[in-house]
Amino acid sequence: MIHQRQCPIETIIHVLGGKWKPQILWHLIDSTKRFSDLEKLIPNASQKMLTQHLRNLEQEGIIERKIYPTVPPKVEYSLSDYGKTLLPVAEVMCAWGENHNKQEIREPAS
Repeated sequence: MIHQRQCPIETIIHVLGGKWKPQILWHLIDSTKRFSDLEKLIPNASQKMLTQHLRNLEQEGIIERKIYPTVPPKVEYSLSDYGKTLLPVAEVMCAWGENHNKQEIREPAS
């Protein structure tokens, strides 16, 4: 899906924004997961929101959904090759987040 935006940061926030998308990506970095796995790994996400975020990420080409013709249906999610291009970005964001978490909390200037 192509989005015309002036600011590249706006684009990444659009694609990865939301409470659950970063966590979904985090859990898909190392392995393919079933929907039930993601529900267990992200217990505070409602089924509706998890489904919505997975669909958004799939529409953006970040993740792939594979459906197996079984009863009951088996569905697996994984990072697409394009989604894997986000790994260096995720690593930098993790490093920044870890560093930020170590910072002392400063009172706002009055």
